[in-house]
Amino acid sequence: MTPTYDDIAERQADIARLLLHHIHAPLPDGRFIRGVLPSPPPAADVRIVTGPERTGAPDDLTAWEIPLRTIDDPEELAGPNDVLGIVRALNSGTRIFSSSRVGTVMGMTLVRVDPAQAAPAGPGERDDAFTILRTLAHPWTEEQPDPRLRGFLLQGPDRMRLYVDREEDTDVVAADVRPSGAPTALLAALPSLIEEVERTVPGDIGDPHCSRLIDLTDW
Repeated sequence: MTPTYDDIAERQADIARLLLHHIHAPLPDGRFIRGVLPSPPPAADVRIVTGPERTGAPDDLTAWEIPLRTIDDPEELAGPNDVLGIVRALNSGTRIFSSSRVGTVMGMTLVRVDPAQAAPAGPGERDDAFTILRTLAHPWTEEQPDPRLRGFLLQGPDRMRLYVDREEDTDVVAADVRPSGAPTALLAALPSLIEEVERTVPGDIGDPHCSRLIDLTDW
């Protein structure tokens, strides 16, 4: 059965759940995962942002747009480990991409990946160990928190953008937060804060990955 957008949204959330554990682990070329962006609907893609460990400048970052539908079976969606393997392969040395596949988004270089030309790098010993430890410490469940994390973007010193949606609603709301603030209180209040329309940043926010943006950096 062809995946619905609900299926795509769930898989984007699964990918964000896995890749957030890898923001401190360098990729083969020394760059780091800086974000997971939910591609605008109805695209069956996810955008993985990579760049230097400490940067907030968009022109230092690359967003890799990775199709979630697999080559062998378009009715199947690539899993989080598949996406991580592709990202590692893409960041394993110099690659040349056709200009037709390169653009920009939010000031970042956007590369539309052809999965046929990016065989996933296989898991290593540490990946297998991580899978065991993560499963014991944080068992993987079908039930997602509400609001559900669909993605994130590390924007620079003490600033991060969260992409979330609500239960049974795949409409993405972005929230800019300060990690050094009061994270425990913020997380507790987030379900109600994202419903407060008056917090919406007015005008064109230049972010196609969400329907609206709220600013919680001073909360």
